[in-house]
Amino acid sequence: MSEHDDATLVAEVARRVHRRGPVPFAEVMDLALYDDDAGFYAGAGGRAGRRGDFLTSPEVGPLFGAVLGRALDAWWDELGRPDPFVVIEGGAGPGSLALAVLTAAPECAPALTWVLVERSAAQRGLHPQRLPVVEPFVALPPVVDGDALEPGTGPRVASLAELPAGRHTGVVLANELLDNLPFDVAERTADGWAEVLVGVAHDALLEVLVPLDDRRSQLLDDLLPDAPVGVRLPVQEQAGAWLRAAIDVLERGRVVVVDYTATSAMLADRGQGGWLRTYRAHGQGGSPLEAIGSQDITADVDVDQLARIRRPDLQRTQAAFLVAHGIEALVEEGRRIWSERAHLGDLAAVRARSRVGEAEALLEPTGLGGFGVLEWSVP
Repeated sequence: MSEHDDATLVAEVARRVHRRGPVPFAEVMDLALYDDDAGFYAGAGGRAGRRGDFLTSPEVGPLFGAVLGRALDAWWDELGRPDPFVVIEGGAGPGSLALAVLTAAPECAPALTWVLVERSAAQRGLHPQRLPVVEPFVALPPVVDGDALEPGTGPRVASLAELPAGRHTGVVLANELLDNLPFDVAERTADGWAEVLVGVAHDALLEVLVPLDDRRSQLLDDLLPDAPVGVRLPVQEQAGAWLRAAIDVLERGRVVVVDYTATSAMLADRGQGGWLRTYRAHGQGGSPLEAIGSQDITADVDVDQLARIRRPDLQRTQAAFLVAHGIEALVEEGRRIWSERAHLGDLAAVRARSRVGEAEALLEPTGLGGFGVLEWSVP
């Protein structure tokens, strides 16, 4: 991302402001992250990984994917071992999670159809380099006169820009997606709730407060009836719309979201500086209205707003989720393999030993282990 690209995005915001007046924060965030030419995720640098700008659980190492594979096996069993068993991964990025799960070879693999859903064309372009991607019509063929995929021919992998059509039996999974979906920002003033719009002056972006519409004002009053003046909250309508669509795409199964989560009251207590963050090169970035396109923009996911769509059937921390699905057994297995093969120093021994460090990172309560895992059962 160059200064020229940043200027290009600011100029685009300025054009929109000139035509319509100040624009919603969500619109600017959408440009900053997803513009086809200058957005953060348009470049190879704007992605997770040790060489990227931030580190998510799949990039810590293969252990997260191995545990998720055990969870998928449990959910597959609960559904009666369907074939195909469709896993739709929203916000798949470069495909790190799918690669880790498939490498772990879960029992459900012969029935598995994994659908990578990624809006960024640059990120989708990485999928065939890492995974055996087939055309969507091959992985998700239409069922005609009872015909379907031949049983036991998985795993199959498809790559799409949006959720697939039809209704499927399986799991819709989103690991650190909802925090990246564009959101608006509202501030409580002495006269009620105001929306934080974005204007332009002297080639710089700035905030402009206008009264928030009645519908969203009522939502925030319901969520935080005693909000003091000056409090700000994200208005995460796109996250809610994604959840609704994820539930609707399933015939049977579950939606699983892993992300930074908090209640509306918690977000209010933290202040905007506590729930709205930017990242660049594994460090904190600057203001979200500065250097747009060169840094990631995220916010804690408001579970109270998601509950207005549908309350989760199960909510726990990532640490609790991983323990429930056998991370401790995998770590003990790693210790045993290391003990048996340490004298060889081969790749199997090194990978086994790395599980201990990976587990510590994934379970850390003030880090990844403190993420929320939300689950909705369908139907």
